[in-house]
Amino acid sequence: MQWEVTMKSIVFVGMDVHKSGFTLSCLQPELFIEDRFFGHMTVKPSAGEVKRYLDRIQDRYKKQTGGELRFICGYEAGCMGYALYHDLARLGIDCFILAPTSMPKYPANTIKTDKRDSEHIAKCLAYGNYKSVYVPDLMDEQVRDYIRMRNDHKGALKGLKQQINAFCLRLGASYPSGQSKWTQRHLRWLQQLELELIHREILDEYLITYGSLINRLEVLGRRIEEFAQEERYREEVSKLICLLGVQSLTGLSVLVETGDFARFKSASHYACYLGLTPGEHSSGTRIKRTQITKAGNSQVRRLLIEAAQSICKGRIGYKSKALKVRQAGPSPQVIAYADRANERLRRKYYRMIHSGKKRNVAVTAVARELACFIWGMMTNHLDRRMAGQTCF
Repeated sequence: MQWEVTMKSIVFVGMDVHKSGFTLSCLQPELFIEDRFFGHMTVKPSAGEVKRYLDRIQDRYKKQTGGELRFICGYEAGCMGYALYHDLARLGIDCFILAPTSMPKYPANTIKTDKRDSEHIAKCLAYGNYKSVYVPDLMDEQVRDYIRMRNDHKGALKGLKQQINAFCLRLGASYPSGQSKWTQRHLRWLQQLELELIHREILDEYLITYGSLINRLEVLGRRIEEFAQEERYREEVSKLICLLGVQSLTGLSVLVETGDFARFKSASHYACYLGLTPGEHSSGTRIKRTQITKAGNSQVRRLLIEAAQSICKGRIGYKSKALKVRQAGPSPQVIAYADRANERLRRKYYRMIHSGKKRNVAVTAVARELACFIWGMMTNHLDRRMAGQTCF
């Protein structure tokens, strides 16, 4: 291959990454000439192997032209996480993580291989047909993963509860309807059930696991409270917990999952990022709104839906003792902003319910507007009369 110095100082490297290996393709965009791919290679899955691959291309280019190349690498977001990005950054290699939903789709009935995937990524890098994924710093990433680990334990507890309920139902033991389960009374009922010997042993083992998970969640919750009180998070978390339905776990999760709120141009952009905005399927004069897109960060979306469930209970303007305690620290401007948000969100819910909207629709609308208020609080748009209106 003959190298030319002009218009070839930058090489875009598309990487199709898997745990078994990385497939790499290089692209040098040229004016008025079709794309020229070269250097197709599959290497072992490590940043060091990628660096050696790029060094070989650099050495060959130097021998033929005496010039230098700048490499810009990229790969799709997926199970590989940010580890490869950080490893390449430590080696001084520019890298981007591409959001798959923002990239052009393959045409139907096409051939899909790792080589074609890497070429597709290189094209997106060269022509800007993508949006890059926000990469959190190491501390945010660790706290985020810790909270997700805690959520996994909570999911395991939920599954265990379902297993215990199903086991009791199979044995004909049904807890009285209308009474809350998983209270102290319900647990005593489970412990006092008269069952056959082995069935009793099975239920006891279930209950031992249940108690272990409850204790583990308490320990993990205390550790998350410690994270929330660290200097880098304390001030922001104290602002967020002034909102109804938002406590330390939710506030800290929103912070570490979102990262830099300033990267969103407006509150509506942040709501879109969380997938809380309705989709649209319109054509001509026909306009059809669909369910929410559910794009973006599912963790924060779930937390805000849960927070909205809490907001949609109680009287408009009412402050519980717990909320008053949470609002003790921040500035009067933050508290006033949170109070306006809390009142507006409850009014919105009751207005939608009285107009005939289904409860789930109303709760989701409240969660969307809550996201807008959070964006306003985190970007210091406290002087606006009602930051939530930027959602519309």
